[in-house]
Amino acid sequence: MAFGVYVHIPYCLQRCVYCDFATYELTQILSPPEYIKRVQTEIKTKSKTIGPRKLDTLYFGGGTPSLISPELLNDVLQTLKECGFTLKPTSEVTLEINPATTDEGNLNKLLGHGFNRFSVGAQTFDDKLLKIAHRKHSAQDTIDTLSLLKKYRLNFSLDVLFALPTQTLDGLKKDLDMALSFSPPHVSPYCLTVPESNPMAKGRAPEDEQVEMFGVIKEALESGGLNRYEISNFSQPGQESRHNMLYWDDDEYWGIGLSSHSYMHWGGWGTRFWNPRSISDYIKATDEGVLNWERPSDHEKLERHQALTDFFHISLRKTSGIDGKKFEHKFKKPLMSLAGPQIEKLMDKGWLKRTNSTYSLSETGLVLSNQVFEELTFLLVK
Repeated sequence: MAFGVYVHIPYCLQRCVYCDFATYELTQILSPPEYIKRVQTEIKTKSKTIGPRKLDTLYFGGGTPSLISPELLNDVLQTLKECGFTLKPTSEVTLEINPATTDEGNLNKLLGHGFNRFSVGAQTFDDKLLKIAHRKHSAQDTIDTLSLLKKYRLNFSLDVLFALPTQTLDGLKKDLDMALSFSPPHVSPYCLTVPESNPMAKGRAPEDEQVEMFGVIKEALESGGLNRYEISNFSQPGQESRHNMLYWDDDEYWGIGLSSHSYMHWGGWGTRFWNPRSISDYIKATDEGVLNWERPSDHEKLERHQALTDFFHISLRKTSGIDGKKFEHKFKKPLMSLAGPQIEKLMDKGWLKRTNSTYSLSETGLVLSNQVFEELTFLLVK
């Protein structure tokens, strides 16, 4: 089983109007050195219970981790190492970066510290749409950042946001053409999801056109040599995000830093635990040396029906689907004995397809995945 660590860096140049993550502008909370000291304290406090472990993946997300110095990021790497969480020669070490937040000098330092994959928050190459989304970078900033990564022949991914206010199908196609011009190893297209009260809910394409956008993205990326391996992720063969695969393969991961979440195979059906979302609560927790799985409010020991729901939801996000043999190994019963009626209903609707012992989302099911997951949410298990 693979194991990975996620480190949350909460700093951003600005808080985007569609963002729901625990992020802050640089001057709003602790300085980066103070925050990193808190992260190091958390690692030292919890490491003996979780580790030592060899890391298959290490992911710095946020926020915009590239806003803080490579030296501070390396301090986290060194603390993990000192506490028994060491990298393998094959480990995937990812840093999220926003356009215009790194330069060639910093990139060389990051490479020297062991980072070998970069995830770029491009979102769109349309300056008008970037302003609507309150992004501070420009399309040229994105082009410059991707050109730098391409120059060094690095493994990188880029995010593309679609169904933005005033965005058209032609505009989306231009974004995809620009993205593909860099021959990216990995692209993550995300449909803008905001509540109706959000300012960005107005002026968006109608739902049927958003579905059409979904198809346009698939066709363009597959024509560009990228295969869909998960609902919102496409990659060249062998360039899948190994860290994200941890989540979808039911593997263990440890989340460190503000608001981060973790999952371990503890307690029979697994245990989820999470850090405070409030910076003041996180400061208090690190001051007191609190392990968040000691507090009832910060952890959840899963019951079998919850584990069953999770297993279906994460496995079906992958185009490879859910393997009946793997399911039976975990739950000690055949898949159809625990979810037969639900599976048959979804098969009849054409939302699921079967290949030998594997069940996966059909093309229609991919578009209607939220409805599929609703059908496969279990309150009780017979």
